[in-house]
Amino acid sequence: MPPPNSALIAENRRARFEYHIEEQFEAGMVLAGWEVKAIRAGQIQLTDGYVVIRDGELFLIGCRINALRSASTHVVPEADRTKKLLMKKDEIRRLIGKVEQRGFTLVPLNLHYKNGRVKAQIALAKGKAQHDKRETEKARDWEREKGRLMRHKVSTKA
Repeated sequence: MPPPNSALIAENRRARFEYHIEEQFEAGMVLAGWEVKAIRAGQIQLTDGYVVIRDGELFLIGCRINALRSASTHVVPEADRTKKLLMKKDEIRRLIGKVEQRGFTLVPLNLHYKNGRVKAQIALAKGKAQHDKRETEKARDWEREKGRLMRHKVSTKA
């Protein structure tokens, strides 16, 4: 979920299924003008995205922003461009330590607007084993079935 007072743009639902989420952070994004317009039009896919650390900076890779047909003629849009993420240096240093020492991965959870700016919510996560994924799926199915049973029970009483 995005932080309060912000509007969700895109969500990476796969991340919560594939990873155990340990900590969440919010980062700004360096975007080109055509990318902001495309994001406002909903032309974004976050599913295959991941965050890498290069030279003490964070970069979002695999986040696809499809250019609008009305993109200006002097700009050559690149859909899979690497986007720089903006965070404070001490936060980045702390993330680098955890990723290198404890085997964590950085994954994007969602993109949202905050005060008119596009922000990325990234998470420090560990990959789930296959049995954990099956367990998550069973729990989700049980919740769905429980909801069905409760709705059925309420409708038969009326």
